[in-house]
Amino acid sequence: MAGRVTFAKAPCYTKALSFNSLARRSGGAYRTQSPTMQIIVPGDKSITHRVLMLAAIASGRSEIRGGLAAHDTRSTARVLRRLGVPVGRLGSRSVAVAGRRFRAPSVTLDCGNSGTTARLMAGLLSASRFWSRLTGDRSLRRRPMRRITEPLEAMGARFAPEAPDRLPFAIRGGPLEPIRWALPVSSAQLKTGLLFAGLAGEVPVAVREPNGQSRDHTERLLGALGVVVEERDGWLELQPGARLRAFDVAVPGDASSAAFLIGAGLIAGRPVTVEGVGLNPTRLGFVAVLERMGARIEIETARIELGEPLGTIHVAPSELRATEVEANEIPGLIDEVPILAAVAARAEGTTRFAEVGELRVKESDRLALVARNLATLGYRATAEENILSVTGSDHAPTGLVTTDGDHRLAMAFAALGRAPRARVRLDERTSVAVSFPGFFSALDRITR
Repeated sequence: MAGRVTFAKAPCYTKALSFNSLARRSGGAYRTQSPTMQIIVPGDKSITHRVLMLAAIASGRSEIRGGLAAHDTRSTARVLRRLGVPVGRLGSRSVAVAGRRFRAPSVTLDCGNSGTTARLMAGLLSASRFWSRLTGDRSLRRRPMRRITEPLEAMGARFAPEAPDRLPFAIRGGPLEPIRWALPVSSAQLKTGLLFAGLAGEVPVAVREPNGQSRDHTERLLGALGVVVEERDGWLELQPGARLRAFDVAVPGDASSAAFLIGAGLIAGRPVTVEGVGLNPTRLGFVAVLERMGARIEIETARIELGEPLGTIHVAPSELRATEVEANEIPGLIDEVPILAAVAARAEGTTRFAEVGELRVKESDRLALVARNLATLGYRATAEENILSVTGSDHAPTGLVTTDGDHRLAMAFAALGRAPRARVRLDERTSVAVSFPGFFSALDRITR
């Protein structure tokens, strides 16, 4: 019997990967062994942000179907509306965006809790020749921004204060100069912010990531829309010139959201099928880790939407064992480390995650809180410098989890709370609306 969770009060992208390799079987014909709960996850958060912004600067009226309607993506839509772009209501079956030139906003642009909104919009606004001011909530105002403001300033954007490291700040754009910039960390947000600056400012941009490839949604979308994006000798290069035209797209289901439900199924010992989910190889690092841990997973590719593959993931109950997660894997699964740590807590042996220090500057000090909460629930876990270690056990997790308002922590420990005989309490659950408003209903369907 699964445990229970309660809540305390208080033109071409030249490095396109083969999608055929995604269609595979790793556990045999297991789906007929027991009833499988079929789940559809909400639209991909990363892709929703990007297609809203690209539609805003494209020529004509774009239609976005299946986009995520959550706090973070609503922040992007709100900012675009403040810049004079008509954006339909998120949550509608189809959202229309009428692309046009940004106009100077009359109010501060509030990015809420969304680092993606802040960093990508900074890139676009760096080409707009007016002053605007960006801010965010308490959590976002703690997160580092100099990683994006410094290269944008080098391109010609002006900031007040100069090259700021925290929100709020003001930005005045263009004209921009070409840039060739080695990022300090592998980050899809930083990479995209600079590519968007080059796109909006019509200047070449070359970006290099240090440790493995981060999510490549931007490269795929731009390539599908006719923008030349090429990888040469480890540098990702954007060539300006192509004018974006309006597009129609169906946003795939969010792979990160799927990961938390897949993890919950493995923890609870229940089969799970997630349909219509994005299968971008740079988002499936968590699958490779789970397979090394013994998870029986089958993936089926269905079709491609603007360069993005989507299909179905099937997962069967499995005997789990510990593994080593290497540094070069982290950029492809950074958002899934909390749920992988929760699964590792139920696996035999000690799982080690290398170079996960970036988790300290997410919505919370995610690294410290993962280890601390696992210890609270009775597991051996340590977070020392940039390394997370988790030793698995079959004991019943019991205790109060502190999320610090972090949606990934709330979802990961809610999933761990579905272990047999578990008695896990969360100090809040409202944070999940940032990325997956229907998470707890889906979790109940999987594990009841």
